[in-house]
Amino acid sequence: MKQMKGLEGDTKSILKFEFNPKDGIDNPALSLAEDTDGKGLGEPRFYLLSKGSAETFGFCLHKELGCRGHVIRQVELGGLAQRRGLQDGDRLLQVNGHFVDHMEHCKVVEKIKASGNQVLLAVLDGGSYEAAKALGRDLSQMLPGDIRPRLCHVTRDKSGFGFSISGPEGAKGTFQLSVRRDGPAERAGLPSGSWLLELNGASVRSCSHTQLARKLKRSGSKMTLLVASSAAEEFYRLWGLRVTAALADASWLPFKVRKLHMVKEPEGYGFLLKEEKCSSGAIGQFLWEVDAGLPAERAGMKEGDRLLAVNGKSIEGLDHQQTVLRIRAHADQVTLLVIDPAGDEFYRSVGLGTQRGRDHGVLRRMGCQDGFLAPEPGHSEVSSSAGLVCRGAPAAVGLIPVCFCRSGCPRCSSLRTATLPRAPAPPPCPLPTALLDSVTLMWDQRDPAPGSQPPLPL
Repeated sequence: MKQMKGLEGDTKSILKFEFNPKDGIDNPALSLAEDTDGKGLGEPRFYLLSKGSAETFGFCLHKELGCRGHVIRQVELGGLAQRRGLQDGDRLLQVNGHFVDHMEHCKVVEKIKASGNQVLLAVLDGGSYEAAKALGRDLSQMLPGDIRPRLCHVTRDKSGFGFSISGPEGAKGTFQLSVRRDGPAERAGLPSGSWLLELNGASVRSCSHTQLARKLKRSGSKMTLLVASSAAEEFYRLWGLRVTAALADASWLPFKVRKLHMVKEPEGYGFLLKEEKCSSGAIGQFLWEVDAGLPAERAGMKEGDRLLAVNGKSIEGLDHQQTVLRIRAHADQVTLLVIDPAGDEFYRSVGLGTQRGRDHGVLRRMGCQDGFLAPEPGHSEVSSSAGLVCRGAPAAVGLIPVCFCRSGCPRCSSLRTATLPRAPAPPPCPLPTALLDSVTLMWDQRDPAPGSQPPLPL
């Protein structure tokens, strides 16, 4: 019998085409085209999703038995995700420039939560994902390098700010930075050759060189710049994505959140939680009357700190009583995430507070497990049990400062259990959640099926 040219003795090639019923026809490793170099794989796709405070992103993130990766499911018909192009079965690879395929599912969910109303996702279609895994491909190598813009806060010294700006003559919004070695700008993390996008929270896209020079002069001795590398700027331009401070690497900024871990003593934690107005007029939860020598002071709590998270979960959207109950969830210890007033004001001034705001309803739709029993509608109950006693007069109807000290504290013995009508809820004070993204947050799992995670609407 005449043999086909090129197949003489090549039994290995012939065996590749034999069908194995145990593998099944959907086995991603079975490729009739013998695509062992991965050239036939699809490319990652990038989507910048921006929603309103009362909206969702319009998809669920699943962890499924027998299915690798973080799976996009239940893409809402006509919703934001579908309009942008996300498809059922896509695998999530990156969140705001962070590779997440190797991360625990709950931590990936928290990264999306911490993004607030805007998130940048990188996904790969399900077939290409399974094929890449079968070929042993490193999925992180399919993605560009660090594409996040950077926020830098520069303080002038005697020699100046330590950078200069250049751009094409007559062009608007095109400004490249040249950074002097060992100057204030370099110490603040400003990369030489990067492109200026925002100055002090305002876009420079429509500025001429003369207008920008005027803005720089008005900045005084300090300024905050949003910049992007040439590679990042090209990436966002090619994908038609707008670069904002909400996507930025904020690790170079001078203000940091602080994590305070406290173990309760017989005298209590030793601080007062009060609901007050932020400088913006919105409402936040603040820490006052820190008692000397008690756990709160030893942990580093300062007067006027604003509370951001309790036991690893953001409190944004919670009212005063709900925040109290979250602190009380663990009887003998608590971990708080706080920021001082100067840092709080700074992040709002550069646009990170408002751009990442979320209300309580959105948190619930995103699968936030609160871990508390909400009070009945129209009332706010504060109990004196478990060492919680109110002290001082309420600041407003429905707002009661709560003392986390010993039961029977002489400074708060005048008030015990109280039930007051709830005042109309003011808007929550937006959190600088750019900071929360760098902190490991916990997710309260409620009896998921073995080997799987419950679907999380986003």
